[in-house]
Amino acid sequence: MSTRDHDAGPDTVTYRRYLEETDPLREQTNLDIVAALELPIGSRGLDIGCGIGTQALMLARAVGPRGHVTGLDIRPEFLQVARDSAARMGLSDRVSLTEGDCGDLPFEDGAFDWVWSSDFLGYTLLPREVTRVIKPGGSLIIVFWSSEQLLPGYPRLELRLKATSAGLAPFHTGSRPESHPLRGLARHRELGLTDTRAMTFVTSVHAPMSPAMFQAMADILEMRWSNVESELSKEDFELYRRLTDPGSPEYILNLPDYYGFFTYSVFTSRVPRDADRA
Repeated sequence: MSTRDHDAGPDTVTYRRYLEETDPLREQTNLDIVAALELPIGSRGLDIGCGIGTQALMLARAVGPRGHVTGLDIRPEFLQVARDSAARMGLSDRVSLTEGDCGDLPFEDGAFDWVWSSDFLGYTLLPREVTRVIKPGGSLIIVFWSSEQLLPGYPRLELRLKATSAGLAPFHTGSRPESHPLRGLARHRELGLTDTRAMTFVTSVHAPMSPAMFQAMADILEMRWSNVESELSKEDFELYRRLTDPGSPEYILNLPDYYGFFTYSVFTSRVPRDADRA
């Protein structure tokens, strides 16, 4: 959920903690997405906005020992975490970590069979630079958190939270409808990509939860609607605070019948071969 963080977002230490603690919540979803993609064994891929490397390592396992994945991020401290994880898992020879920006990629034209980006490029205007490094016939894969139901029993409050700046981010009041993340396939076509496809993956969470899943959900509630007090009525904010404060007797994750879910959307497309352009 990195680019959905409101305003400046959390500091680096907090953000790293969020990434590490929410990994168990997203793991099965990411495995399902990777399985559905059927990435070619032995292929070379790029993970843009790789963070602490969890998905880059997952992708490296998917393409096998003859494949290779490069992770790109602007935070050197996150890349070091990823390198340490790769070494611990015996994947250092199959994963490279590079500091850089998606608007000026330090790679040759057509360097990769596919490019993957999760919770990053799905929330921005997709740079043309990204398609440059995909070889003809290669794939672009954009993965992003797209919806949620996290406050069972409080639909009116959750609707109001979704209408706040944090709930809409990176979309905002006054944005052009075509800039909404769910309209992202239009940008793929603008860039000349073909064979566009959309998929949706759902993750359900319900009580009883393991300690790791409970902590992950606590982090999601902490992250999802930040700095919303000024945009809610006093009554709505007080209710929201009680439902999401771990010290409150009304903390929603303590419900014995808690159930929530979230969705990830996946947009894929292909860089046409020269023969396709003819």
